[in-house]
Amino acid sequence: MAQLNIGDAMKQFIEKSKLKNGIRAVQIESVWEQVMGKTIAKYTDKIELINQTLFIQTAVGPLKNELVYQKEAIIDRINEAMGEKYIREVVIR
Repeated sequence: MAQLNIGDAMKQFIEKSKLKNGIRAVQIESVWEQVMGKTIAKYTDKIELINQTLFIQTAVGPLKNELVYQKEAIIDRINEAMGEKYIREVVIR
């Protein structure tokens, strides 16, 4: 029987479970301020992850416009912070 360390075992469990998107969403929320800055994080109301699409919700009109123009940069920054190319699309609400 092969032995795994606890970290590898957790990664395998997460990859096979239905919790994967929820856990990734929490991870993204935790790095959101580092990746996008304090001001953007302050005015971001909600971050949701459905499949490989990141939904970002804000009530601030100018911020919505700015985020629309930064979609590709957001994808690149989040994927880099997560260490994998998981996010494929960003939707601003």
